[in-house]
Amino acid sequence: MPRVALMIPFVLVQAVAPAQTPIQAPVPTPAAPERELAFPGFNAFPLKGSVKAGGAHPYFAVMVAGPGPTDRDWSNPLIPVSSHAGREVATWLQAHGIGSLRYDKRFIGSRDRKLDVSLDAQLGDVKAALRSARALPEAKGKKLLLVGHSEGALLSLLAAGEADALLLLAMPSLSYAKTIHAQVKAQLEAAGAPKEASAANLGHLDAALDAIRKNQDLPEAGPAVAPGVAALARSLARPETRSFVRDLLDLDPWNSAARVPVPCAMAWGDRDIQTWKPAVVPAEFTGAVVEIPGANHLFKQESRARAELNGATAATTYGDATPLADLAPLAAWLKGLK
Repeated sequence: MPRVALMIPFVLVQAVAPAQTPIQAPVPTPAAPERELAFPGFNAFPLKGSVKAGGAHPYFAVMVAGPGPTDRDWSNPLIPVSSHAGREVATWLQAHGIGSLRYDKRFIGSRDRKLDVSLDAQLGDVKAALRSARALPEAKGKKLLLVGHSEGALLSLLAAGEADALLLLAMPSLSYAKTIHAQVKAQLEAAGAPKEASAANLGHLDAALDAIRKNQDLPEAGPAVAPGVAALARSLARPETRSFVRDLLDLDPWNSAARVPVPCAMAWGDRDIQTWKPAVVPAEFTGAVVEIPGANHLFKQESRARAELNGATAATTYGDATPLADLAPLAAWLKGLK
């Protein structure tokens, strides 16, 4: 079967590099001023972050990055272009009067395989970041807006009771397990995999997810299983992160969203092939639902149709050379926050 460019949960991995027109880097512009910060996370684990001052807006943002080795700027070594979209979003928030704290997850730069990266630890870090933000001079007199991206949106949703408002960007609209299954299925279809090969690959993936649920060894990958699918299963089952994956696998985000006690908006780009706005939003969710035209997973401009994109080609507009999409609908929601 054709080789497939697969996504580790919500992170693109390029397995085959297609021919591309080089993207010209933009002329550098002065970065909005910010300062470095260190603060204690869950169980006093030291975390590092960056703070931007805001303006007249009544809120100050705490930003939670996406999955895997994604740092405070949303840079990720698995993305094949230089990308700092998180820093760009923080600058965009600052332009709308909202200061922010964004931080590196506890395992960024760490080689300690025994480091606690459990759901409790990472959720505890989100709550610790909120507590630290409340003590910042830049946040004095402000309410706190928790801004989560992708997997960070799930963590933000679980920490909703600690914030005064939520902005959830590119949140998986299905459970972790169903989203991974849907991602791989879409990529197999885009690669033109025969029906039998798709069934073998999805069967192996689902069996691997069930083994993670039961804390069992992974099943052997048969000859019909693509190397990318087998590698994805192994990455999900890594001993140091298995408990975190297991605890998120079957979490229904809408059950949590229905109980959010603060103003909440969810936003997706309409060209995002990693996470996407659901066709039907459960009636129990009463917050705002926004779809940004011409925006990819990192809310950067994407002119190609969603159907034309795959795991390899989508990442070409994730980089610093691509500007943010028109986020006016988000600006309107933020303007209405009191």
